[in-house]
Amino acid sequence: MRDLIGSHDLLFVTLDTLRYDVAAACLAGGRTPELAKVLPGGVWERRHSPATFTYAAHQAFFAGFLPTPVTPGPHERLFAARFAGSETSGPRTYVFDAADLPTGLAAAGYHTVCLGGVGFFNPGAPLGRVLPGLFAEAYWESAFGVTAPDCLGAQLARLDAIVARLPAARPLFTFLNVAALHQPNKHYVPGATEDGLETHAAALAYVDGLLGRLFALVTSRGRPCQVIICSDHGTLYGEDGHIGHRVAHEAVWTVPYADFVLDAA
Repeated sequence: MRDLIGSHDLLFVTLDTLRYDVAAACLAGGRTPELAKVLPGGVWERRHSPATFTYAAHQAFFAGFLPTPVTPGPHERLFAARFAGSETSGPRTYVFDAADLPTGLAAAGYHTVCLGGVGFFNPGAPLGRVLPGLFAEAYWESAFGVTAPDCLGAQLARLDAIVARLPAARPLFTFLNVAALHQPNKHYVPGATEDGLETHAAALAYVDGLLGRLFALVTSRGRPCQVIICSDHGTLYGEDGHIGHRVAHEAVWTVPYADFVLDAA
């Protein structure tokens, strides 16, 4: 990562609440063909999230603590805020002298953009302004949120306008929080009356159908793009009596992760 900063655009996508087991099953079943084209080795990497809900996980992500490989470490990180005693920074790590990644990238010349999805990115309350406040530009509207069936389509329309006006010489860091997987997601299965693993999977299939458009957008600026795509945590649909997340459960801690480079269009 250290060698890519400045020459590559960056795209960081969090598929909010996506479970690893559902992501892996959809991939194996051919329901996510766009992801199958880009995932290294054609598979999701199984990792552990640093937290069990959106706000805490993203605070960790923006400090450089992405989901951790499940195999014994230490594991060298892609990004790291400089601090004494860090044991997971290495020669390939991009180390920034700031408290968070967007600020560090801005200091390196990047234009930083946040396209929020779930409620922690809704600026209607002070808490919803904390994460978006790290970026030069931040957007949220109800069309991006958990109740909007075409939430990702609305976000991509906004990103299209941003890309169109940004000078090609300015590197771009785009952060995209996708709300489709989060409850409620029953609207992705016609006739469904409640959320469940199948509606969760159908939401991922909807997202996959728009990823080609997203990848075309971020590679249209004449430079390669480093992509990180992962979940921030999983969620529960009745397992062990739990509904939702913010609990220490295997299906919540375990998330899908991938990073790869897309060539310029």
